[in-house]
Amino acid sequence: MALPLRVATAVSVSRNSMPKNPTFISLPYLNCTLKFHNSPSHNPRPNALPTRPHHYIRVISETTVEPEISKKKKNDSPKDWKIKMLYDGDCPLCMREVNMLRERNKSYGTIKFVDIGSDEYSPDENQNIDYETAMGRIHAILSDGTVVTDVEAFRRLYEHVGLGWVYAITKYEPIAKIADSVYGVWAKYRLQVTGRQPIEEILEARKKKGELCKDSNACKM
Repeated sequence: MALPLRVATAVSVSRNSMPKNPTFISLPYLNCTLKFHNSPSHNPRPNALPTRPHHYIRVISETTVEPEISKKKKNDSPKDWKIKMLYDGDCPLCMREVNMLRERNKSYGTIKFVDIGSDEYSPDENQNIDYETAMGRIHAILSDGTVVTDVEAFRRLYEHVGLGWVYAITKYEPIAKIADSVYGVWAKYRLQVTGRQPIEEILEARKKKGELCKDSNACKM
């Protein structure tokens, strides 16, 4: 949560005593207020030329201090998550849905998003679901460790951000089987549809990258 920080600074351009009739000027675009104090002129000698009045300025400003934790980190790794979504961060069509859920999740904080394509992805931390398995179909992990896949995974994810009605009908047969069958076709051909390499070539490239990382510190940079 952002915390308001109030800063008050007083600047005096005269050594005379503080006057009684201040003048305020608000500068909303600078988020501050200027307080001018006008003092009467003081002529120690009767025949001397009048001197200019003295001015006192008081600046009162307010600003906002943002938390150091980035929004992305705060949204993708909520402490009290209810369901974890394993997603393919290299899939452009998939990312449209992920970004929509991520935006909704700002108000709920119930979904933890995990990119299976990240170098930090660990099957050990995700019910031993390796990259190849996760690429085959959508996986979601409940906070109690239960793994759900296919349309049920989408239904659970949507429920946790207040959109359960979108997939509500898929709870019932025969709609459930039909929905899973349609999704299965999409999951099987999504790489070709999105113009990406076959899964075999992707796995081979990741294997070579892993071997390269073992022989050098390139992946740590």
